[in-house]
Formats: sequence, C-alpha cells, structure tokens
Amino acid sequence: MAPKKKVNDYGTGIPKSAVDALAHVLLPEIQAFFESEEGQREYAEWKARQKKTA
Repeated sequence: MAPKKKVNDYGTGIPKSAVDALAHVLLPEIQAFFESEEGQREYAEWKARQKKTA
C-alpha cells in the first residue's frame, strides 16, 4: 500500500477542509463582484495602475 501523500498547507497550518469550506463561501461572492459593473470598473482602474508601475 502506497503512503498517503501529505497535503502542502504552505506553512499555514490551516487544514484543507477549512480552506475548502472558506473557498466554497467566498468564491461565488468574488465571482459576482467581478461580474458586476462596479467590479469591472475597479478591475480596470487597478489594471491601469499596474500598467503605470510596470
């Protein structure tokens, strides 16, 4: 039997189940924001600022 692969938590110590639960709640909200008019405007402003600093 192969040993169980260790999940990398990137040093956070946060269990994968907790990260998954948080993602399950936040992802739809984040997607809705970026699909909204306000979200698209803020993203365009952020993108313009990034272009100036590059």
